[in-house]
Amino acid sequence: MSKIEHHVVSLEEWNTARNELLKKEKQLTREHDALSAEIRSLPWVKITKQYIFQTTEGPKTLAELFDNHTQLFIYHFMLGDGWKAGCPMCSNWADSYEGINIHLPHRDCSFKVVSSAPLDKIIEYKKRMGWQFDWISAAGSEFNYDSGFSLKDGQTFPKIGAEERSGISCFLKDGDDIYLTYSTTGRVCH
Repeated sequence: MSKIEHHVVSLEEWNTARNELLKKEKQLTREHDALSAEIRSLPWVKITKQYIFQTTEGPKTLAELFDNHTQLFIYHFMLGDGWKAGCPMCSNWADSYEGINIHLPHRDCSFKVVSSAPLDKIIEYKKRMGWQFDWISAAGSEFNYDSGFSLKDGQTFPKIGAEERSGISCFLKDGDDIYLTYSTTGRVCH
């Protein structure tokens, strides 16, 4: 005897219910497309501050992170100074980052992962997890604070209970000018 309890109907009734649900799915798709258009039309912010990041190749500026591309996609990984390990959800996402480095450069985009932890801590955790993607440190820089992904002086983000939060930042480089084009934060993941 089956232990599954679920409403069972004929194929005809199922098709009717499925078609009604499909109308809602299509409406949601239209709303998502409209939201995507709004995101693309957001104003940009010109970056005027000089940020220095610690990388395995030595210190680099924000401009140097573009690696000769016009776009830069940064994932803010929750790993703070003194943490024993990275955020479990950030780590889960990071398991899929190796393929990004194949696809994004073909779209004129560089990909970096950044944390506020010191570079040696990042290298240690990256090795432990077996990752190869480019993960850099914003330690000693105001980048994560200015971007809203890290807090100072023992403050913590509500609901997260940590001084770090994850998210993405997207930049565009036009000559010597760099613009923040999109950013999202607030994934509750620690």
